[in-house]
Amino acid sequence: MLARMLGAARLNVATFEDVEHDSGATLQAMLVVIIVSIASGVGSVLGGDTDLLKGVVFGVIRGVLSWSVWAFVAWFVGSKILGTQETQADWGQLARGTGFAQTPGILTVLVFIPILGAIILVVAFFWQLAAMVVAIRQSLDYTSTFRAFAVVLIALIPVAIINALVFWALRIGGTSAPPA
Repeated sequence: MLARMLGAARLNVATFEDVEHDSGATLQAMLVVIIVSIASGVGSVLGGDTDLLKGVVFGVIRGVLSWSVWAFVAWFVGSKILGTQETQADWGQLARGTGFAQTPGILTVLVFIPILGAIILVVAFFWQLAAMVVAIRQSLDYTSTFRAFAVVLIALIPVAIINALVFWALRIGGTSAPPA
């Protein structure tokens, strides 16, 4: 699994082809999503942005939900709407690819570092997007990186809405600290 994570972080096409064709790697992909969610939650907790429950537990739930939705929307849009004659994929192929594509998000454990943390957050986000493009291009058997990029952008919309709703719900349901 670690070798696949490193390959995904390097945007290695062979790695994404490997996980696409290994139906047993779906659990590994979910573990990557969970590891990245925990790293992000720990970074937020260390930065004082949230407590452990919200940062890690709800972060994992949000991460797995977002990943599942992203894989579904990418599969639907990529195979049904923007598919080519060569496109043959199922949800599992997209789930495995997009799960491993989240590997660079492990860096978000460092978001608590003043100034550098914000830079790391932006770098990790765009690195993950680049990995998503490669994963989707390979999973959907596209020859066009632009087509894969379009699928990533379209799939990002419902995922962003889900994340916004989760963050909003956690802020509304949370307790505020007493004034100092």
